[in-house]
Amino acid sequence: MTRPGEHKLKHLFQPGKIGKFPTRNMIKYGACCVSNYNTRDGFITPRELARTRVIAGTGCGIITNQGAYPDPLGEGKAYFRQVALFDDKFLPQFETIARYIHDGGGVAIQQILHAGRYGGIDLGYCIQPSVVPQTLPHFRPPREVSKEQIKLIVTQHAEAAQRAIRAGFDGTEVTSFMGYLLANFNSGFTNQRTDEYGGSLANRGRFMRELIDAIKQATPDNPLVIRLNGAELMDRWGGNSEEECFQLMQQAVDCGVDMISVTVGWQEAPESSIGRDVQPGHWNYLAAKAKQMFPNTLITFGNRLPDPVMANQCIEDGMFDYWEVCRPLLADPELIHKAAEDRLNEVRRCIGSLNCLSRLFRDLPYTCAMNPTLGHEVEPEYQITPAAVKKKIMVIGAGPAGMEAAITARKRGHDVTVFEKSDRIGGNLLAYSAADLARPDDLISVIRHYEVMAEKLGVEMRFNTEANAKFMRSILHQFDVCLVAAGARTDMALYRHVPGAQLLVDALDIAHGKVKPAKRIVMVGAGKIGLTLAESLTQAGHELVLVEEDKRIAGDVIPSFKWRHTAWVEELEIRTLTSSQLIKVTAEGATVRTAKGEEIFLAADMVVISGPRKPNHDLFNEFQWMVDELHGAGDAVIPRGLEAAIHEGYRMGVRI
Repeated sequence: MTRPGEHKLKHLFQPGKIGKFPTRNMIKYGACCVSNYNTRDGFITPRELARTRVIAGTGCGIITNQGAYPDPLGEGKAYFRQVALFDDKFLPQFETIARYIHDGGGVAIQQILHAGRYGGIDLGYCIQPSVVPQTLPHFRPPREVSKEQIKLIVTQHAEAAQRAIRAGFDGTEVTSFMGYLLANFNSGFTNQRTDEYGGSLANRGRFMRELIDAIKQATPDNPLVIRLNGAELMDRWGGNSEEECFQLMQQAVDCGVDMISVTVGWQEAPESSIGRDVQPGHWNYLAAKAKQMFPNTLITFGNRLPDPVMANQCIEDGMFDYWEVCRPLLADPELIHKAAEDRLNEVRRCIGSLNCLSRLFRDLPYTCAMNPTLGHEVEPEYQITPAAVKKKIMVIGAGPAGMEAAITARKRGHDVTVFEKSDRIGGNLLAYSAADLARPDDLISVIRHYEVMAEKLGVEMRFNTEANAKFMRSILHQFDVCLVAAGARTDMALYRHVPGAQLLVDALDIAHGKVKPAKRIVMVGAGKIGLTLAESLTQAGHELVLVEEDKRIAGDVIPSFKWRHTAWVEELEIRTLTSSQLIKVTAEGATVRTAKGEEIFLAADMVVISGPRKPNHDLFNEFQWMVDELHGAGDAVIPRGLEAAIHEGYRMGVRI
């Protein structure tokens, strides 16, 4: 029976075929990196199996398991807890994963990932075609591989592919995504060899061709997917041009690969490829070019393409064959089912914050800002189950923490009422998103999701209602539980000793539209709120100076987005004074003192304070003796970010 969304998105949900294997639709789950959920010696854990079972149930026609390194030394190992496939001892868990995928109706593909320049995480060195120094200091110093080592690496890939097929997988995939070993040989940046593996593009592609040939010979009846860059974004260091990238794809096609996954960028690339500062659909032209050049080879694509409606249109227009999707399914594993059931308004969108990558860059298991259960699928306490006792719950604050708790608690059967002092859902996120230079709609989508789900689930919303001690007394006996999720405020009291403090303006008042910004502004605090406002105001024509006490700006910004704010400050030519303190304010401007003790006067019409932020702890003290259970979540506990708010709200909702 065709579901309503399948009719609307008929190109996305039409059946397909890869090699001899039919697919239920034109959707490929992409291995968008590794999870870091496994053991240090490469074995798959119950945590990983539980996550994979969820992935197997996403409804994708093709499902790619995360990359396994193929060599016993671990030169190909990129992450501390990456899975391995260099020995038969690893096969039992791979067999389980292949069975999960088949039980879910998917074609099972195992990715083989040799990290090359980004590998050797346990060894203190990495291998690559040539000794090209690292541009990022946390990667290992390089060693050049010999021709004998190249042959061994090719053999190891072929043997890993054979193991994957023996484990029950239908096909395999090799990847150059992010700048791994395959990309290292293909690119003129890292391949400066003078033998038959370097120099011309034909020579640089020799390793790839040998790799494809060896795997095809080892697994002749099984499809092989190769992930290749359509754009490296490595021009600064002499990387491949787009034309060279497509010439390398031609080599892969000539070798008989069954599918090309078109990707974008390296870890070292100085510009974003998948973050939320990239508009959805920005890279579609690369897939369209590949499909035009290689009409008889399957093309799959998904870089910064989170929307199934757009993906369906791309397939209809002949831009690619399969929509390759990963991070949107980390954010909402039900995305494909919601699309098929015409419930896209309920989707929890991937907002491209790249919390997943930020965690991996810190050698941690990946998580998703939008999905609190990712990585906790094996833990019963993270699952939504019917409440043992139905309770009446009041939530103070309709920001992300409060709404996440309210919706989760309502799903468990509790009666939930949310009290919000403003006239809509969103809290400070609503104001913050309006000033976002990256993509405000991604952040606003979080709010829209809560609006839709609150209405669908019957969460009672009481707007324009400020909770305080007097108000609580009037409704004291109506609720069993109070959850304080009232967010945080700017700690203006911290500056009361500064002469002229009465002239200071709260950054949140500007963000919420309560105060009109002046032409010339000194912004004190270069954290995410100060930066976001400063960037937005500068772009709108205001003259702005940033003052920050710390040595660096963006101290509270997620690691994968710090560089973006730094780049914007540079592009917008925002004057920045770090290691500096505000010491005086007048109607004419502000005086600051630098780390060297120098006093600098900054002419301005307005001095704005954006931090530090102070949690709304007052409510905890006021409500302590007024309700049976009192809890807190999000910035009301400790000011942090969106991920902490959503995750804490969920954990409170799932346990109350």
